[in-house]
Amino acid sequence: MATLKDIAVRLRSVKNIQKITASMKMVSASKFARAERDLRPARPYGYGARAFYQTAELVPEETKPSENDLLIAITSDRGLCGAANSSIVKAIRAQLRSNLNLENSCKLLLVGDKSRAMMIRQYRNMFLMTVNEVGKKAPTFEDASTIAQAIISSDFKFDKAVMFYNTFKTVVSYITTSQPLLSLNKLSSSENIGIYDSVDDEVLESYNEFLLTSLIFAALKEAAASEQSARMTAMDSATKNAGIFISC
Repeated sequence: MATLKDIAVRLRSVKNIQKITASMKMVSASKFARAERDLRPARPYGYGARAFYQTAELVPEETKPSENDLLIAITSDRGLCGAANSSIVKAIRAQLRSNLNLENSCKLLLVGDKSRAMMIRQYRNMFLMTVNEVGKKAPTFEDASTIAQAIISSDFKFDKAVMFYNTFKTVVSYITTSQPLLSLNKLSSSENIGIYDSVDDEVLESYNEFLLTSLIFAALKEAAASEQSARMTAMDSATKNAGIFISC
């Protein structure tokens, strides 16, 4: 049975934890306000790229990964944000388990230390590259461009890439989303690309790079807002739980 001294030590510990979580909530609230503000002008980049796919009827009927695809996970370097990171990894694992052939033909591009840590043990041989420190500051178009160029210049020639990220909805909710990204070969070989007049190979190549960068940029902004809102909510719950424990 715990003595009064043990209880006093435990209470001091919980009070210290409460102070830490309350401070983290305030920091996350500040970062979330900026992330939400930055998200509004970033969303049109994603809307425009998806509109191009739809107008040219380039969106695959099946968005699930298939053989020779690149799977991209957009996560964060830090935790304490609920299931924001694990939901992305869970979605990718579900796709890989649904088709065992994918493990021999697909590659993974992991943005964020959390996805790397959760997948390195089981899927190390599938790693094409890993990226970190993207979310250390607010993600920029330059960050997205760097990732896009790394994908384009890699030795892995994919038919289609599928990007998994969290789409921000409200302060307390987000949706894990999968977004197909088409390679240049897939784009140029489409029968419907002819609806755009006078599109030569050089223009199409440049625009495909811009499409890829735009979709990644929009996803990074969505993920940043989702991460900060999830962390703010998690720290708020932890602070309240500590208060309940102290008052009991």
